[in-house]
Amino acid sequence: MPSLSIGGESLFRKKRAPEVVEMRQFLTFLVGGEQFAMAIENIREIIEFGGVTEVPLMPAFLRGVINLRGSVVPVIDLAIRFGRAPTVPAKRTCVIILEFTQDEQLLLLGVMVDAVSAVQSIEANKVETRPTFGARIRADFIEGMISVNERFVVALDIQQVLSVDELASLLGMSSEDEDGGFDGGEKNGGS
Repeated sequence: MPSLSIGGESLFRKKRAPEVVEMRQFLTFLVGGEQFAMAIENIREIIEFGGVTEVPLMPAFLRGVINLRGSVVPVIDLAIRFGRAPTVPAKRTCVIILEFTQDEQLLLLGVMVDAVSAVQSIEANKVETRPTFGARIRADFIEGMISVNERFVVALDIQQVLSVDELASLLGMSSEDEDGGFDGGEKNGGS
């Protein structure tokens, strides 16, 4: 069968499979006037801050609990967790509801932030490694850096920030709790 060619190249080249670029999505938000990001995998929803019920004898970063459609959800103030002054609730203050699986049970946690900005799609290979210096938060809290509007934003390792194992024991959660909620701390005296 004759072959057609122009300039020595065949006109019947095999089509190359399109290169698959893995994308990750990050929610960007403000804490203490600084922009941060977290991967959306564990985000269940974002709600307007409407106050919390304080729980005595809890660490300062645990602002209290909220009732989310019948589930009691602990709310963590990221500003305090980062060693900064507490978040002052304002018009744009939000609670990001996260869900994790802990000992085969669903665990809901709320994270209080100043404001939510946007969801950014980033090529997975564009997430830069965490800096070895200069960050104003603990290095183990950082997953990496992402570029948003030509500025670097700290992408948090939310599992480390929340330290789900530590918080679960702090809050007295166990596999006996079926709703992923909060038992009031009776199991460990709230400390």
